[in-house]
Amino acid sequence: MPARQSAKDGAIRLVISLLIAGILTGCAGRELATRDDPEGLSIDRALILAEARRSLGIPYRYGGTSDRGLDCSGLVQRAYARAGIRVPRTSRAQFEALPSVDEARPGDLLFFATAGGRRASHVGIYLGDGEMIHAPGRGRHVTTTALGLDYWQERFLGAAAPAP
Repeated sequence: MPARQSAKDGAIRLVISLLIAGILTGCAGRELATRDDPEGLSIDRALILAEARRSLGIPYRYGGTSDRGLDCSGLVQRAYARAGIRVPRTSRAQFEALPSVDEARPGDLLFFATAGGRRASHVGIYLGDGEMIHAPGRGRHVTTTALGLDYWQERFLGAAAPAP
């Protein structure tokens, strides 16, 4: 009887551990899923990506929307304007207003909670091949970064596709 009880206790502990792990994983945020489809790239997406690449090296400036400086949502607004697509000014407003997607394609927006909490405080443009372009913060410049980094995976909130 004691051996049988011990096995039963072990099974119960395993089930409880798996449930807790599932709950904690659910709290971490959404999974960052991407789909690269170079043949399916619309002209709008091509224009967005070209403008984002042209912005590489521009210094970060809070509230910036020009060559003198860009913040993350200013970069998005500028790149999308190149394709004639209007988007809200801030990352939070963009996250709340734009149509979400389950898989990001090149040109889509990626939103992150970088300031703590669960609200969008950072946005980048998915480039493809597991990278995004973004304006990372004070003292830095518009750059590309790998999305496989734990930092981005842990803070990912969702993706949006304002471009056709």
